[in-house]
Amino acid sequence: MQMCGAAFYFIKLKFTTMAHNINFNEQTQQHSFFSVKEKAWHGLGQIVQDYPTSKEALQFAGLDFQVLKRPNTHKLDDGTEVISKSSFYTYRPDTNAILGDRLGKDYEVVQNVDAFSFFDAIVGGDGIQYETAGALGKGEKIFITAKLPGYINVANTDCIEKYLFLTTSHDGFGSIVAAFTPVRIVCNNTLNAALRNHTNSIKIRHTANVKERLEEAHKVLGISNQLSQQLEGIFNQWAKVRITDKEVQKLIQMAMVPNKEVLQNIQNGEQDELSTCFKNMCDAVYEYNFASPTQQTEATKGTVFGAYNAITGYFQNVRTYKDDEAKMKSLLYGGTAQLRTQKAFQLCDDFVKGEMVGVYN
Repeated sequence: MQMCGAAFYFIKLKFTTMAHNINFNEQTQQHSFFSVKEKAWHGLGQIVQDYPTSKEALQFAGLDFQVLKRPNTHKLDDGTEVISKSSFYTYRPDTNAILGDRLGKDYEVVQNVDAFSFFDAIVGGDGIQYETAGALGKGEKIFITAKLPGYINVANTDCIEKYLFLTTSHDGFGSIVAAFTPVRIVCNNTLNAALRNHTNSIKIRHTANVKERLEEAHKVLGISNQLSQQLEGIFNQWAKVRITDKEVQKLIQMAMVPNKEVLQNIQNGEQDELSTCFKNMCDAVYEYNFASPTQQTEATKGTVFGAYNAITGYFQNVRTYKDDEAKMKSLLYGGTAQLRTQKAFQLCDDFVKGEMVGVYN
């Protein structure tokens, strides 16, 4: 069954999980968020039917506002006003909302229009499809997701869409982050790979100039193209390698270990020493591997690729989180889900290469 034509907008849905803190603009009486075709979070924001241009996306998301930087001031006891030379704040003149108030003199505002220009520069505006964008809080944080052309095709039965997402802030906290994220359409999984000597994201300082940002933009494109090609080769290889139920069970345990003590118990075969919580979690992953219809395709049933997807699928579709924002952080920003799925990637790669033979006996 060919899945490449599926119209699934997972990244868009994923980022709407941030929307409980979506900015509401009192001037326009609209929430600062847009989504293509899919219903926006709790009905907030604008839903559009066609992929917009970057200029249209700015307007739909309510991001067509300017951010200014000004020096902080304070008054002395005699009433004299002192203008700081080292402390600054940012604000948006359309609402007069202060976005950040402890910024250094070297901090450079990245206007929202420039953030979209960054995306346009990555692919020259050719084939990129903006799916979501929005602002959080008072507008101090913005996010953009965009789908790149083409798919990663696995065994002609599984297709993985290629996304870029970017977040930046106007409050002085954090860098500009741009990342490549592959998403398996059939089961809504974010595939957090851990290719050796590569990363899927870059961070850009707010002190960087426009030229440096454009250079970084092309690095992101290079990362995306390189990872896409490598992942397609790796996943297709994994889809051809068989793995037994016992080996899947051990791989899951190895991927889910929280510390060295648990790892040692697993390696020594001391199952009775494992906590009930850990066992239940591994059992849930194991059950997902066999019960989910998405694990029954030619590419996933009884294969190493399927074992990997069982772990990513558990964190994406089964595990319970405190709230939606906690889920997003766990999956994308170095949280437990991302770390465990990256570990799973390494274990699967080692298994296929024959470097884990002794572990599964």
